[in-house]
Amino acid sequence: MGRRIAPLTLDNLEDLPTGCRSCVFWELDPVSAKEAVESGKPELEKEGWISAVLLEWGSCGRIAYVDDQPAGFVLYAPPAYVPRSQSFPTSPVSADAVQLMVSRVLPGYQRQGLGRVLVQAVAKDLLGRGVRAVEAFGSVGPTPTSCVLPADHLLAVGFKTVRPHHRYPRLRLEARTTLSWRGDVEGALERLLGGRKEPALRPF
Repeated sequence: MGRRIAPLTLDNLEDLPTGCRSCVFWELDPVSAKEAVESGKPELEKEGWISAVLLEWGSCGRIAYVDDQPAGFVLYAPPAYVPRSQSFPTSPVSADAVQLMVSRVLPGYQRQGLGRVLVQAVAKDLLGRGVRAVEAFGSVGPTPTSCVLPADHLLAVGFKTVRPHHRYPRLRLEARTTLSWRGDVEGALERLLGGRKEPALRPF
């Protein structure tokens, strides 16, 4: 049984869940996102956004695979590439941080620590680029879209609240803190693989 984490590219974009491939909640401002959906071209807008970020900034996502099957993914980018973030009451994202936009673990792989594995993969990528932290907007209570991660989930994978709010707090994770997670991450991988030991995920 193999497992790996791969950078998101245009070649593996189709491995994202169908709804996520056509979601432009974070990638466009509210008006443009609505227009993209009404025109029936959100997938093209998503592809265009990923292409632009890859060219101008670099990798903006990771996909986790187990036995070559997609098990989860995460998207992230500097706030300048995330227009929707400006509409949140706890914006802006700190100048020294990159925004975690969305993270999703697919059914069958949930509650086994994969969310933490994905966060560590993001942190290690950012450390290699000299970025100190990752921030995210969390949701408290009912939310109209699954694109905003529950604050409880972010807290569970290591984030700390830096700007409280009754609906949309902003949370932060110092990238270097994830360097101490190796034991937790390896345990999560063993759970995903039914207790069988395999070589470490790569790249990390």
